[in-house]
Amino acid sequence: MFPPEYNLAELLKKYSKSFHAVVQFTPNKKKLIPFDFTANNKKLGEINVANIEDFCAYINALLEEANASFGIGGYNELRTVYSMSSLFDSNAGKIVAEASEPRRLHLGLDIWGKAGTEIYAPMTGTVHSFAFNNNFGDYGATIILKHELEYFSFYTLYGHLSLHDLNILKEGDLIIKGQLFAHFGRPEENGHWPPHLHFQVIKNIGMLKGDYPGVCKFSEKESYLSNSPDPDLIANMNNFIC
Repeated sequence: MFPPEYNLAELLKKYSKSFHAVVQFTPNKKKLIPFDFTANNKKLGEINVANIEDFCAYINALLEEANASFGIGGYNELRTVYSMSSLFDSNAGKIVAEASEPRRLHLGLDIWGKAGTEIYAPMTGTVHSFAFNNNFGDYGATIILKHELEYFSFYTLYGHLSLHDLNILKEGDLIIKGQLFAHFGRPEENGHWPPHLHFQVIKNIGMLKGDYPGVCKFSEKESYLSNSPDPDLIANMNNFIC
């Protein structure tokens, strides 16, 4: 009989060093820089992030100026960038009054890089679900894997993928640790964002399939962060930020 509750963050910490890299990153050969999408980033406020060409140019310039392979960040980050889309002005999937609190707190880890960047399974799992969430500012092509660890189940979500990645999947497919199974998508297939991976851990996904909120209201922070602990416990990349 399985215990009714467990601390997913503590479980992931226990196995943190055993996970496979989510993207190919060699610290002594490649450079990783932090990205900031909060109100503290004044330069971000100078561009029109709703214009994908401008947004891509901004991201590419940051990477090129730092000679970096990837930008990273975003977990538990209160972001101004979500003002780009009305998608974040309501509860997930619902239309509400304009006076309601918008969603601005990011629940995943973003890894920014080139379209086509390969994504690997950090541990063995099965395909729980997948979908093309094709709203402006949404995930675009999305895959959710289900994992088992010490008899406990949890999920990892991969958003902003290549649409082609969905064409070769079936629910229940076995994905082996270290298996290449997805790629960073282009803006037209990834929700109209500069190429990147939204990587999120989910303890309880309920009845949702192919989707789960990656951004929540600040007032709901405690419950959502409890259900989506820090993905870097799996990715193990933040320690290599320059």
